Amino acid sequence: MDQRILEIYKSHENMPYISPERNIDEWLLDAKPVPKRNMITLKDNLLAGDIILLWRIGFGTFTTETWFPKYFEYTYGINAPESLKKLESEGYVEIESEFSSLNHINSTAKKNILKQKGVKGLSKLKAADLDKALEENFNEEELAKLFSIRGYKLTPKGKKALLDNQDVIDRHPKKNI
Repeated sequence: MDQRILEIYKSHENMPYISPERNIDEWLLDAKPVPKRNMITLKDNLLAGDIILLWRIGFGTFTTETWFPKYFEYTYGINAPESLKKLESEGYVEIESEFSSLNHINSTAKKNILKQKGVKGLSKLKAADLDKALEENFNEEELAKLFSIRGYKLTPKGKKALLDNQDVIDRHPKKNI
């Protein structure tokens, strides 16, 4: 580990993740270290970045194809893909089933899947009707072979972790919607 980085983070409880692809010399020109409070171990051995990742998953739009913003590394000091694996293995999140993940594909894709089974009269169907038709014509195993995107969802343990760490979420910048 670069001695300059060790010096910056010597008083942090945990060393932040630094990607091997990060240009350290360039970053050090205008280094904004990960705040100490984001590297404090929270209840259940979680970090603030883990809580923000749970929060993002809680929106119901996080999938197996979602990209991870750089703020997970630069502001929260975590390797987000690895943290997601940890959160899944420790029971905070789970991958949704094929049928539960249908909301992550568009109606055109749903119609194309149904056409493969020879289902007719699809042009007038709305998304909910297409979902019902898929449930009537496919089982989970068949459907799994036809599209790969899956959603993530919080488990009760993940929801509790969010409730227990509301202060972390309150500190996170929010977009004006």
